[in-house]
Amino acid sequence: MRPSPPDDARDPHGNEPGPQSDPDPDDPEPASGHPRAQTGPARHGIGLGLVLACLCATLAIGAAAKEPCADGVWSDGRQYTRLCYSDIVALLGTEQLVTGSRLPYLDPCVVRETACDEYPVGSMYAMRVAAWLAPSTGPALEGAASSRSYAGFFYWNAAILALAAVAIAVALYLLVGGRRALFFALSPTLLIYGFVNWDLLAVAFATLGTLAYIERRDGWSGTMLGLGAAMKAYPALVAIPFVVGRFRDRRPVGGTKLAWATAGTWLAVNLPFMLLATSGWWEFFRFNSRRPPDWDSLWYIGCERIPGAAGLCERVSAVNALSLLLFVVVSVLVWRAKARRQPDFPRWTFGFALLVVFLLTNKVYSPQYGLWLLPWFALVLPDLRAFAAFSVADVAVFVTRFAFFGQTDPGIDGWVDAFTIGWFQLAVLLRAGVLVWCVARWVRRPTERLPAEQPDPAVLGTAAPLSAPA
Repeated sequence: MRPSPPDDARDPHGNEPGPQSDPDPDDPEPASGHPRAQTGPARHGIGLGLVLACLCATLAIGAAAKEPCADGVWSDGRQYTRLCYSDIVALLGTEQLVTGSRLPYLDPCVVRETACDEYPVGSMYAMRVAAWLAPSTGPALEGAASSRSYAGFFYWNAAILALAAVAIAVALYLLVGGRRALFFALSPTLLIYGFVNWDLLAVAFATLGTLAYIERRDGWSGTMLGLGAAMKAYPALVAIPFVVGRFRDRRPVGGTKLAWATAGTWLAVNLPFMLLATSGWWEFFRFNSRRPPDWDSLWYIGCERIPGAAGLCERVSAVNALSLLLFVVVSVLVWRAKARRQPDFPRWTFGFALLVVFLLTNKVYSPQYGLWLLPWFALVLPDLRAFAAFSVADVAVFVTRFAFFGQTDPGIDGWVDAFTIGWFQLAVLLRAGVLVWCVARWVRRPTERLPAEQPDPAVLGTAAPLSAPA
């Protein structure tokens, strides 16, 4: 089953580590990169102020790149020719928030061909808050008293997402220091996708949950992950290796607390809508269970290119089952490979590999999902070559994706006409290959604990010993 290109429904509208050496007294960020390991002020290193300045520059350029599309006037195909497409602008109309008065789930959607209320609770109400804050522009198309400004809606969302990005950068700075926090702050993926959708909210909660986990505040860690899962589902996956890590370190009470806090927080956010608007709340699950393989997924390429596979892909339930099976099997294989090479690796770091496997085996890989991985490069794979390769591949997918969509529209001429679906699929395969290589790098290189997560003296006698770098 071949999905249609976006139409007016979406158009509004390093190196292997060597032996440890003695820290340089002039280096404010020791080999660990953890600012809390410093004994004096960071006079020569990369401080938080510089990290935030770089972040602001990245976000400003990203917002400027989206500005041509912010007003929702896309009749000339600019969302493709100028590469400024953003779901944020498109979804003001398709989520029926243009009047600023509809309460997602609680107020039913007008029946249309496009999905409505298909996002999790947290994301839907982030949209609702931004729609309420956006200025009015005059009579609404749907007969209500006023219509919200598309540009105002975009910029209010951009402000909210920028605050989430600041939280991510600060958390990473506290965890691994300024140099590695720049993997996020200066990321090309952040520049092009930060204001495409609401994923930065989930990434912020997941990163704050990681900070709390490393500092052994397990209840807060679970709370943050639960809030993140209420925004996008993926932080719930991150909770799995976190819980396993606590049990591995002989801290079952902490692992249990983390698991219950994650589940309890997610339930606390969702329960009112589960009870008061069951049908609307269930739309997210219903929509995703019926959704065919998306353009950016390996599933779609397989359906398109492998003889006889198209029939399988038309059976969405079979794709759902097979993608879940592949996810579980490949995750177990990667876990075992890492455990054989480094039996005592910090279990929480498996979150990086788990997310990559999910993205590669899932039937949907929305372009902005690359944001999920950015903190993990800083945390567990600070390999500049791997990060640069991923960035190049992610940008290639971005350019070829939207150029191809423009090429399919006969009313759009120009440079996009040179990009067929073959170029787009080649970029998707390149990105997949880079991600496989990144996981292989993570498996092969020794993974060290961050200074803040060194085992408590009380459990040193029972926990697995730390390994020396190979």
